[in-house]
Amino acid sequence: MVTHDPYMRTDAAVREPPSSLWERLKYVGPGFILSASIVGSGELIATTLVGAKAGFILMWFIIFSCLVKVAVQLEFGKHAISSGESTMASLNTLPGPRFGQANWSIWTWLILMLAKMLQVGGILGGVVMAVVEIVPAVGSEMGLLIASYVVAISVSLLVFQGYYKLIEKGSLVMLGGFTLFTLASLVALQTTDMAITGGELVRGITPSLPSESTLLLIAIGAFGITGVGGDEIMAYNYWLIEKGYAAYAGPRDNSAAWEARAKGWIRIMVWDALLAMVAYTAMTVMFYLLGAAVLHRQGLVPDGKELITTLGNMYTDSLGPWARSVFVLGAVVVLYSTLFAALAAWTRMFADAFGRIGCYDFQDATSRRRAIAVGAWVIPAIWATLFLVLEDPAYMVIIGGLSTVVILLIVVLAALFFRYRRLDPRLKPSWAYDAWLWLSALAIFVVAGFVMVEKIYKPAAEYFSPAAVESDED
Repeated sequence: MVTHDPYMRTDAAVREPPSSLWERLKYVGPGFILSASIVGSGELIATTLVGAKAGFILMWFIIFSCLVKVAVQLEFGKHAISSGESTMASLNTLPGPRFGQANWSIWTWLILMLAKMLQVGGILGGVVMAVVEIVPAVGSEMGLLIASYVVAISVSLLVFQGYYKLIEKGSLVMLGGFTLFTLASLVALQTTDMAITGGELVRGITPSLPSESTLLLIAIGAFGITGVGGDEIMAYNYWLIEKGYAAYAGPRDNSAAWEARAKGWIRIMVWDALLAMVAYTAMTVMFYLLGAAVLHRQGLVPDGKELITTLGNMYTDSLGPWARSVFVLGAVVVLYSTLFAALAAWTRMFADAFGRIGCYDFQDATSRRRAIAVGAWVIPAIWATLFLVLEDPAYMVIIGGLSTVVILLIVVLAALFFRYRRLDPRLKPSWAYDAWLWLSALAIFVVAGFVMVEKIYKPAAEYFSPAAVESDED
């Protein structure tokens, strides 16, 4: 990791990219921070919810969600390395109206993040519900109040100093431990009468859609938060920059040396993103299979205050009653890792956004650290308050996922702009990569359009229909 300010590219920070596989793997890390932020909300809660309600039929769609969006992530990462720009600095170059100093996309993101607060508030609620499983007395009204703000304060203490290395290592440890536990549960499930059959697996990977519109809407919401969501893609650039990829490439010039360095660090970034994709896709499949095999068959849906209790059945039914306590501890770890990684990312994105608006100079290291520290205390307090008001983590996560789909729409528009308007011609990718990028873009456009029709247009049309107006007059 760079020892100077990674947001300032200088010749002194230039470093040649490693050529051997082992040396390249030493620089992997940013993608796994994203994995830690993804697993709690997308995989453990949203994916399991889809499996519990739909059975095996939508597993292919969840896998598709994990695989298809990585191309957009890679385009954002490539732009960060070649330009040295943070996400908000890049969005501020998009065409379209500006309000004050900031581009429309930054203002839109700020508005959408109000709904995203619900999603991570639901994750915080999941941590609290897991604590209730361990200490039932915490389930009282006062106990929930105290526990919610204690969790919020604890994650603030870890993040407010903004240390990248702590965030990277902590994310890897939390993610790895729970992955092994979940894998053991899935293997053990095959020794019980709930063993997954070959026919069920084939049905799960065969593309088809459920006839129930409710299930389809749940799947669409899960599309927004399984795999990399819009906010994770936006956060990725900050982790690449703080890991040092952009600084190591050096200030862009017309030299062959810069071209070689940029291509080398982009290759390492691709390794990082793809390895992380394998990790969180594997977790996604495991959670989905457990939800479909255990919860769906018993008609159990992880919901409301019973979220953690219901999810625990996936482990106790495969490993035995003793596994409940281990699962609860594991749930605390994996959900807490999401809070940890999400807060680390959000503090940087909000600090950057407010800097582009003109509140302060984000490029100044001292001012940036101060803004990150303030956000580290304010944001978790909002999460905790939202949970205490709504007290339904699963519902909060799904609603937040719907807003993530719209954020994805902004992200994919930006990715296409970076690819075709700002990419250095020397870094032009292959036709296969472009095809993947366009497949990703089309999938996101379709999903975003579905959400807008189902959640905005149809309710509005019903509200303003003649029948509704006559009813109001009566």
